[in-house]
Amino acid sequence: MTGTGDALDPREAADAPRRSPAVVLLTALIALEALGMAGVTALLVVDLLTSTPSSVASAVALIALAALAAVLLASVVRGILRGRSWVRPAAVTWQVLQIAVGAGSLQGADARQDLGWGLIVPSVLVLVLLFTRSVLLATRRRD
Repeated sequence: MTGTGDALDPREAADAPRRSPAVVLLTALIALEALGMAGVTALLVVDLLTSTPSSVASAVALIALAALAAVLLASVVRGILRGRSWVRPAAVTWQVLQIAVGAGSLQGADARQDLGWGLIVPSVLVLVLLFTRSVLLATRRRD
C-alpha cells in the first residue's frame, strides 16, 4: 500500500520538512506542561473524592479550570506540530501565568523554592524559544 493518499507512504516522511531543535524542544516543554496539568487535574479529582472540601463548587470549578488548561496546552502542542501562528500568543500567555504563579511560590511563609523555580525556569526558556527565528518560521501558517 504505497498509494499517494496512503498514511504509510514512505515518500511523505521523506518529503516532510525537518523540525529545528528549537521547535522540538519547545514542543517537548509544552507537552510536559500539558502532561503536568493533566496530572494536577487528576490529583484535584482524587483530592475531591477522598477529602471534604470547604466548597464543593469551588473544588469542581478548580478541576474544570485545570482540565481546560491541560486541553489548551495539548492544543498548543498540536498547533506547533501543524505550524499554526496562533500558538505563539497562547503559549506566551500561559508562560506569563506560570511565571506569576512561580514568583508567588517563592514568597511568603509557605514558600516553595523548588516549585517556584520549577515553574519559572521552563517558562523563561519557552518564552525565549518562542521568539527564535526557527520557531517563528515554523509557526507562521494562518489557515
